Amino acid sequence: MDKVLYEKRSRIAYVTINRPEARNAVDLDVHEAMIETWADFRDDDSVDVAILTGAGDDAFCAGADLKTYIPAIVENATPARLREIAELGLNGFTRGMHRIPKPIVAAVNGWALAGGFETALACDIRLASERAMFGSFEARRGFHHGDGGLVRLVNTCGVGVAMQMLLTAEPIDAQRALQCNLVSKVVPHDDLMEEAELVAREILRNSQRAVRSAKQTILDVIGQPLDFQLRTEAWNAYTCSDPEETSALLQRFYDKSDAGRAGSHETEL
Repeated sequence: MDKVLYEKRSRIAYVTINRPEARNAVDLDVHEAMIETWADFRDDDSVDVAILTGAGDDAFCAGADLKTYIPAIVENATPARLREIAELGLNGFTRGMHRIPKPIVAAVNGWALAGGFETALACDIRLASERAMFGSFEARRGFHHGDGGLVRLVNTCGVGVAMQMLLTAEPIDAQRALQCNLVSKVVPHDDLMEEAELVAREILRNSQRAVRSAKQTILDVIGQPLDFQLRTEAWNAYTCSDPEETSALLQRFYDKSDAGRAGSHETEL
């Protein structure tokens, strides 16, 4: 059985962590498969958006498998392996693979815990089932996030929320996550993938050059001085477009042939 499922349909890549019997916890096989999957998604021109979720109805991802993943690292670690983990992170993209220019949508269908919480935070947009739970339990085990969870939680939700979640090591439910700006929307459990596909199609209808530049700009300006932020935004805005594509899209707007929509990949909305 494949521990990571990977499909491509209509310019959308579907990535599913497939260990429902272990709440989709990450073992070494999942780690390696995720690295390969995200590299393929990054390099494949046939897909522009990814949707990440977990198999089953119980969990998005429960983090590292404490029985198999952590002991193997501690007992068999080499300098090269530790460097790989430090550079790439738990799921192969929680650290380095966030540099993928294409958007990644998390469909959080249950528990997003510890490294699974970090995995959700590493996605660009998060949608939650009404059953979703988010938690950082690391302080209960004697350490804290090391693969971006602390930093991304502060950047996304602010210091107050990060302090509450990380220092108490208590989980929050989907509605609280929505209040904290951790997720964009909470939907009935059975509607989660449909909502994720809708968001993916909304992204696909736009200029992908503009989408990717906007993602890069947002990530580049976090925490920077205002002058740097404004210069970066302006530079990226006026250099990201392809004159031929922009002219064609503007003409469609002038002709009222796309109801004001941009993008060369049509979607039915």
